[in-house]
Amino acid sequence: MSSPQSRDDKDSKERFSRKMSIQEYELIHQDKEDENCLRKYRRQCMQNMHQKLSFGPRYGFVYELETGEQFLETIEKEQKITTIIVHIYEGGIKSCDAINSSLTCLAAEYPMVKFCKIKASNTGAGDRFSSDVLPTLLVYKGGELISNFISVAKQFAGEFFAGDVEAFLNEYGLLPEREMQTPEQTNMEEEDIE
Repeated sequence: MSSPQSRDDKDSKERFSRKMSIQEYELIHQDKEDENCLRKYRRQCMQNMHQKLSFGPRYGFVYELETGEQFLETIEKEQKITTIIVHIYEGGIKSCDAINSSLTCLAAEYPMVKFCKIKASNTGAGDRFSSDVLPTLLVYKGGELISNFISVAKQFAGEFFAGDVEAFLNEYGLLPEREMQTPEQTNMEEEDIE
């Protein structure tokens, strides 16, 4: 015959075991959440460290400069190690439009280069930039003009694309090597999608 106390002990042990199972489940679930948080934190730290070690800021798009003063400020105040490529253009010129779309593509591929564009009429020296000298590319580094290409479209045969402009700039050594993604970066991006 069993005593009432042993039956209560047995019932309390079962309840305790059941509660532990729920607690353990919650801990396991919490561990997975913690693991995801740690993974995201690690990824963020790696991105920050990579940016710091890549020796400079990252851009990734084409900046529209509105005035001659803004143009000068961009050239003078940028870091000395940053290459700045400025496209001087006017609307309605087919080759200017082609350079603009090419630079948009290149800006995504070379985020460490600052790509800018400014209308010739906004430079303050619009009379010097007639349609026969456009499109013009100016390349600066450390506040100094290192290359200029007047009527740059004449360097290309007829219709041209981003790859042609990239090859042209590489021919003169004006673009850094393209960044290659490591397998870890690709996996991290795939995890973000999930």
